Amino acid sequence: MPALRLDIEYDGAGYAGWAEQPGRRTIEGVLRDALEVVLGRRPEVRVAGRTDAGVHATGQVVSLAVPAGMDAPQRAAAADPDRLRRSLNGLLPDDVAVRAASTAPEGFDARTDALSRAYDYRILIGPPSPLRRARTLRHTGPPLDHAALDACAAATVGQHHFTAFTPTETQHVFFDRTVLECAWREGGDAGDELILRIEADAFLRHMVRVVVGTMLEVGRGVRDLDSYVALLDGAPRSAAGPTAPPHALTLVAVRYPG
Repeated sequence: MPALRLDIEYDGAGYAGWAEQPGRRTIEGVLRDALEVVLGRRPEVRVAGRTDAGVHATGQVVSLAVPAGMDAPQRAAAADPDRLRRSLNGLLPDDVAVRAASTAPEGFDARTDALSRAYDYRILIGPPSPLRRARTLRHTGPPLDHAALDACAAATVGQHHFTAFTPTETQHVFFDRTVLECAWREGGDAGDELILRIEADAFLRHMVRVVVGTMLEVGRGVRDLDSYVALLDGAPRSAAGPTAPPHALTLVAVRYPG
């Protein structure tokens, strides 16, 4: 059966995360609502990364099989990806948009076919910025130790056991993840942001946010580098730092073969 790929962007502030939930506003819910209007069916969708409540995306990827038995107008919409994109954007709320739509190989699955996902977490280290308050976590207090943050990031690369970086009550049964890239860089118009880019084959729930919260403890001198590195061998969640807020986290890219 033909498949469609949707590349979407969203502001997660007003949503209870990606996954559809009864009685709650979710990204998956509003997307499937729009697809049902355009295609005449409410299709099942697959997503590359199930983002938590309040987390944003600029590079999210969704796949769906073209529903069978559609009427002629719906078949025409599904057969023309650009028309589909325009139609969906006319129905979606302003904080969700389909940036691109395309046909995909039969059987394409946005989740299982993905090789990696990449996230950015943004820390504002300068004066308050009202226009960036919804996208950055502002650091206050003494300056962060950038060398310590860099050392934490370097230690995170590779395959590790990340039980310390996900809630104790979880549906996960396998906690090893391979981090392909983890590095801090300066950003922002005035160079007043620190941005963590982390890419891995997959992520546990809250994993990036606990990594950030724990690294910031090292950057503030609350814990040392050795303490952080020890967490990567499968320490309990209670040994790691706090879960950083979701509003500064964005899914920025998903990588596929080819």
